[in-house]
Amino acid sequence: MGKLKLICFFNILLFCFILISSTSWAAEKKEPPVYVEADQMSSTEDNNSVLFTGNVDAKQGDLRILSDKMTVYYHDIDEKEKASGTQQKIEKLICQGNVELSTTEWLGTAEEMIYYSGNRKIDLLGNAKAWQGENMIAGDKIIYYIDEGRSEVVGGATTVVGEGEEKEEKKSRVKMTILQN
Repeated sequence: MGKLKLICFFNILLFCFILISSTSWAAEKKEPPVYVEADQMSSTEDNNSVLFTGNVDAKQGDLRILSDKMTVYYHDIDEKEKASGTQQKIEKLICQGNVELSTTEWLGTAEEMIYYSGNRKIDLLGNAKAWQGENMIAGDKIIYYIDEGRSEVVGGATTVVGEGEEKEEKKSRVKMTILQN
């Protein structure tokens, strides 16, 4: 039962990212708009990106993403697509620094989050943790493959503890807590 809840948790997480990643799909389906607030925003046409910095707070429905910095990269659209009214689509979304994703059902944290629209993959990187209720999973990296409905949690790098003969290598491991009634 705990494993099923965890799988449901990751499916909910991915569904919410799908809503954020497809502006034209959201408009067609009449999904709630995406609201972003930050201390500063800058747009760069050379690389089709928008950078939000300082207390970034993005919301869509009950999904909320908080981070220090968020960069949205868009696919290039040609003149023909512009003329036909094609909406810009997100290629990649990168959040950095104190990343927190939440809905009423779950919470995820990491140092960095990357969403790739091309292969529909989400990476939570650096001390990644996810909670659904009191159930928790943690690792250095949580990777979710949206179309495959598959996730991976990876432990961290090897660190050296101590000095001289007392030197010891320790590798961080994946940790999971499942509470059962």
